[in-house]
Amino acid sequence: MKPAAAAVEEEAEVFLAAHPEIVAFDLVLIDANGIARGKIVRRHELLPIFKDGRHLPGSILGLDVWGEDVEETGLVWSDGDADRRAWPIAGSLTALPWTSPPRGQVQLSLHELDGRPVTADPRHALTRQDDLLRAQGMNPVAAFELEFYLLERGPDGQPPLPARLPLTGERPAGIQVYRVEELDRLEPFIDEVYRAAEVLGLPLETMISEYGCGQYELTLHHRPSILQAADDLIRLKRMLRAIAARRGMLACFMAKPYADQAGSGMHIHASLTDRTGANLFADIADGQLAPLLTQAVAGLLETMEESLLVFAPHANSWRRFAAQSYAPLSPNWGVNNRSVAVRVPAGATKGRHLEQRAAGVDANPYLVGAVVLAAMRRGIAKAAVPGPAAEGNGYAAPDPLTLPPDWRSAILRAAASPFLKDALGERMLAVLTALKRAEYRRFANEIPTFEYQTYLETV
Repeated sequence: MKPAAAAVEEEAEVFLAAHPEIVAFDLVLIDANGIARGKIVRRHELLPIFKDGRHLPGSILGLDVWGEDVEETGLVWSDGDADRRAWPIAGSLTALPWTSPPRGQVQLSLHELDGRPVTADPRHALTRQDDLLRAQGMNPVAAFELEFYLLERGPDGQPPLPARLPLTGERPAGIQVYRVEELDRLEPFIDEVYRAAEVLGLPLETMISEYGCGQYELTLHHRPSILQAADDLIRLKRMLRAIAARRGMLACFMAKPYADQAGSGMHIHASLTDRTGANLFADIADGQLAPLLTQAVAGLLETMEESLLVFAPHANSWRRFAAQSYAPLSPNWGVNNRSVAVRVPAGATKGRHLEQRAAGVDANPYLVGAVVLAAMRRGIAKAAVPGPAAEGNGYAAPDPLTLPPDWRSAILRAAASPFLKDALGERMLAVLTALKRAEYRRFANEIPTFEYQTYLETV
């Protein structure tokens, strides 16, 4: 049974007629880790997929970051590795301008054979939270910011190096935050990125040189649908990685590739509008924040401790949290203040919104979005009060609430969280925590070189 939200056949027919040059298509399904899984199919296979869907094994959503089955997800042998049916997401069919021979791509969501959503698909978790808010007459508007490094592989397994700038061939040295010349010397890459974004329909805006050597930030214009905003982020990461690879570079989305450099965040900007499009977070008077906005902030703060696994899902994610690092250390908030977890940015009062700053660039935007919406909905339902806004250095302000101290603690906290069970759905939470336990065990079983250097002959 074809789901009502699946793309219609006419979308594929029109696209194929307009692009006779395209010979193949990437089928892209996003798993719990935010990794693109799928297939490349030939041109003649596309229209049948729009008509009848495409069978994929449910275990595709039960893979760890190494692409290996995790039986504890309940999606592998205990399920008979049963097929589900993947359906194209409306509006996701695009050309890939960097490929030769020319290819296109279409993004998929996974459904049971009777058309019901597979609840281990992270995009369905965000859809559910979006639907719940819309049913209350509140429409989530959102945009993501993307921080990343451009790197080159280091020699003989050594750490990667900042990528050479295409115009001059020089390797960036030191922190050159906001330096325009840095971007100018990156021009051929930037030009290709913006041209490709136009083909993909991505509302790409500002690019800056960030607070790390070889680190950059790209912003996306806000979308009237948070699903669109999350789709944008997924497609942008895939695009950056592909274009960088063709130029001998690595677009790196690790949260913290260098211990002594800034980590990379994936900040989400969000607000709510009513059915007429009016911003429900707009100031009620000059400088006086709307109660709905502060209630949403309170919901985000109250749930941050149990949600941190979604914002920091991997072993490397936890290296990002450090004082004076532009990554939050406690569940606090402030106005026009980047040292807090939830910021209310400066700007036009009619466009007022909040910024959740906890998520790293390695997080899954669908799960991040689902948790953010669920937390906002909870705060509004309770008419919660966030407490006083932080003034000045939010890292120095004492806070009675604490975040989990490490990855293992976050996994345990998430697994026991009634809030996350509501935010993500019981099955999605079970799959996520099973994957993270398996990932944690594998890291725990590896003895790093530094441990041998420290203990081999000294203890």
